[in-house]
Amino acid sequence: MEVEPTVLPGVVLITPLRFGDHRGFFSESYSQAKLSKAGIETEFVQDNHSLSREQGTVRGLHFQAPPHAQDKLVRCGRGALFDVAVDIRKGSPTYGQWVGHELSFENGRQLLIPAGFAHGFMTLEPDTEIVYKCSDYYAPETEGALLWSDPEIGIDWPLDNITPILSDKDAAAPVFSGFDSPFTWQG
Repeated sequence: MEVEPTVLPGVVLITPLRFGDHRGFFSESYSQAKLSKAGIETEFVQDNHSLSREQGTVRGLHFQAPPHAQDKLVRCGRGALFDVAVDIRKGSPTYGQWVGHELSFENGRQLLIPAGFAHGFMTLEPDTEIVYKCSDYYAPETEGALLWSDPEIGIDWPLDNITPILSDKDAAAPVFSGFDSPFTWQG
């Protein structure tokens, strides 16, 4: 298992090993022991699985506020997606900055997104599945969102002349300016 830091401290790119032959491959997609050895001690309590039928589907930028904040370990089960984390921890030296990586069935990569970061993704292929682990249970009363296309955040989505497909909720999410984050950087 390869574990690489990203430009945002705490957000980590993980690439599990794959062992293949003429039949296909085998991969240990999650190992608490191996992550612990790499310094990642997150305990996950819920798995989520989402299918987006159309290329260009955008979901996010979402978060759950304390006391039900979630770390997420995100991977692509089928297809390909551009996965994004935005630092929303007040006082953080990287507050408002983002990082994005392509996760696909082919590359097997995963992105660990700690609590205190908003999360979103855009599908790069039709019928893309995202599978992710969460460190706390879904608590709708703590849900929050930011506008995926907010120019203040400035995410460079790989739209390539694609009109994004959004839920009404995501299309109407608030902008970052004036956002009173429920998260504070702990230094």
